[in-house]
Amino acid sequence: MQLASSETTALNAYDLWKYYGSHLVVQGVNFTLHPGETLGLLGANGAGKTTIVGMLYGSVTPSRGFVKLEQYDVQSQARQARHKMGIVTQENNLDPDFRVMENLTYFAHYYRITGKAARQRAGELLAQVGLQDYARNRIDELSGGLKRRLVLARALINHPQVVFLDEPTTGLDPDARQDFWRLVTELKRSGCGILLTTHYMDEAQRLCDRLVLLQQGKVIDEGSPSKLIERTAGKEVAEVEGISEPVLKQLATQYHTWHRPFGTSYIICLPPDNPQSLWEDLSSMDTIKLNRRHANLEDVFLRLTGTLLD
Repeated sequence: MQLASSETTALNAYDLWKYYGSHLVVQGVNFTLHPGETLGLLGANGAGKTTIVGMLYGSVTPSRGFVKLEQYDVQSQARQARHKMGIVTQENNLDPDFRVMENLTYFAHYYRITGKAARQRAGELLAQVGLQDYARNRIDELSGGLKRRLVLARALINHPQVVFLDEPTTGLDPDARQDFWRLVTELKRSGCGILLTTHYMDEAQRLCDRLVLLQQGKVIDEGSPSKLIERTAGKEVAEVEGISEPVLKQLATQYHTWHRPFGTSYIICLPPDNPQSLWEDLSSMDTIKLNRRHANLEDVFLRLTGTLLD
């Protein structure tokens, strides 16, 4: 795979706004993706992720602002920009009439890669994603995990500088997800910039160097997973059931910390400067359930939005 220069940015989103009629769905979104970096866009349904991603690869026209992929404007120089990107959508959308190898060689024609060159590139990619033994298989003979590998291979046919992964592991079993994660990590190491959307918090924490958190079409925070967690949710939280909210609220006020409903229970942050005192107070109460753990990205969303990411 061709390497992108470390001295350039792979993708820039400048002041993106989007109206559908009078309805504002994206407002003032800015971020940069660097070569060899995985950037995650996270937000609940309706946060604007799908619209933003559409603007990034040119299927949605911004009402204001623009996107540049390296030196190309994604809207006004769409053909040049498209040749620099690969897209893995939520759907597999593989052609069932073609076998595995043929899905790649036929798709290569869109980039004017034909004949021997197309077969050679397809063979390289099948080996890269571990599908070399399935080249002659029909699509309906592949498992869900193998289909996702093939979709990724197809997205790489043109040596892209930026790859968009839109909910890439939805519906996969844990083993298939781990396999896909390894491929994404290898892709990043090769110098490719990766834009990821996902509802899996463990996936975001595992794969992403930086995260952009979205709510109602706006960026509400951004940073590395570890910094976002510590800055927003704290280091440790307690999950507690059987204590009334007024009591939890009083404790949170006393210890200058935060709490939120969490299903049938509550989460309360253990203050970094004095976690043990609050924990001991909780432990002395008559609770149904009490659990102490490290804070995670789900807690970040709970703190910022009042809900878990769905």
